[in-house]
Amino acid sequence: MKFRRVFRRAAFLSALFASLLAQAGEREFVRIEPESVPFKSPLGLGPESAVLYGDPSKPGLYVVRNRFPPGAHSNPHFHSKDRHATVIKGVWYTGTGPELDFNKAVPLKAGSYMLHPADGVHWDGAGEEEVIVQIIGEGPVETTQIAEGAPKGYWPKP
Repeated sequence: MKFRRVFRRAAFLSALFASLLAQAGEREFVRIEPESVPFKSPLGLGPESAVLYGDPSKPGLYVVRNRFPPGAHSNPHFHSKDRHATVIKGVWYTGTGPELDFNKAVPLKAGSYMLHPADGVHWDGAGEEEVIVQIIGEGPVETTQIAEGAPKGYWPKP
């Protein structure tokens, strides 16, 4: 009797493992050239976003790229989970805390990395040139705006 139970469990686990391997084998490689990244802006202007992998609103790993036109920025906000950001192009100006103070922005050049810890209030954006940032995180993630910043989301001119 005990042998049958062990045998059934082993058969079930073997079938489950084979199913998981088959599913993993069904996935395809994804290649996206820089000029083919499907950037979209929710308002049709300002910062744009493109989901390259996964879905930030669902459980699992996701990869997103954000593109800021010159002068565009986000206002103070935070995310419900950690996010890992790498600057792909340009100089990304970053700040932490609830006060949007452009004089305290820290510039990060292409190749730089920044961790946005869960619930860490921050703001960021582009200076005089376009900026592209790639973000990797674990979904589902929520973004909460906490303050209004400069009008129309643009850095003030010096």
